[in-house]
Amino acid sequence: MRRRIYWLVPDLASARRTMDDLLLARIGESHIHFIARDGAELTGLHAANLLQSSDIVRAAQSGLVIGGAVGMLCGVGLALLGPLLDSTPQWGLVGALAIAGGLFGAWSASMIGASTPSHRLLRFMPAIERGDYLLMIDVPRGRVDEIEDRLAALHPEAHLEGVEPGIPAFP
Repeated sequence: MRRRIYWLVPDLASARRTMDDLLLARIGESHIHFIARDGAELTGLHAANLLQSSDIVRAAQSGLVIGGAVGMLCGVGLALLGPLLDSTPQWGLVGALAIAGGLFGAWSASMIGASTPSHRLLRFMPAIERGDYLLMIDVPRGRVDEIEDRLAALHPEAHLEGVEPGIPAFP
């Protein structure tokens, strides 16, 4: 399990030096993510992708649950209506519509979530809009203190903004 460390870095030069120091500390580039305001320079930095900067995963999960529930309710309604139109209830519709509803709900909600900033990052938005760079580092649980101490010693201009207790494996 990894933990995500958040740092605010004041400018591009400092962000590049911080990334170099993290690479020297053997943190892989795929575990270092930067977010900056729109139009900001990110050359030489590993920019956060859509999964890390938006609410796409959270929205897809919600859409899956809601869509599956609505699909299941529609399936139950149709299955109970079946004996009025036919001789036997069609209980297979319940599962089929629950799956179809869940898939449609996840897809449609993820389209909305892709355009919504991550709820985890909302507290950093004022600083990002001022021009700071948000650095997110995913490190093994045992290295959190080591990395925090290293960055605090090498980059006094940067500010530790906290540690997220656990992050999903893929974003």
